[in-house]
Amino acid sequence: MADDKDGREKQAHDAERRQREWELEEARERADEAEPPRAGEDEADAARRCHRRGCDELATFVVLERYQEETGHGAVEAEAFLCREHTAEESPTNLDGVFADYVFRVDPLPETVEPTGDE
Repeated sequence: MADDKDGREKQAHDAERRQREWELEEARERADEAEPPRAGEDEADAARRCHRRGCDELATFVVLERYQEETGHGAVEAEAFLCREHTAEESPTNLDGVFADYVFRVDPLPETVEPTGDE
């Protein structure tokens, strides 16, 4: 690329585009992160809320996915406590890391399961 005004502008434009793409990817990855506890809220209270950012519903399910790390040097477990609506949206996301001990499981949280009356 020539070292002239057009070349420098193109380089700057390309750098800005890469930065925007990186920021968008980071935001997508953070969408599943839990929000930090609110003022006056302990970790136990925060754990009972849905893991999705911006959701204040109580968590009713735990979603677990165990998959092979990208480097191939061990398993990774990702666990999220979710409300009913966000649990319905969940699906396996790391199918590239499937191995013999791969797990994708959705379990109700014990404190949210209502007794059936058979007991």
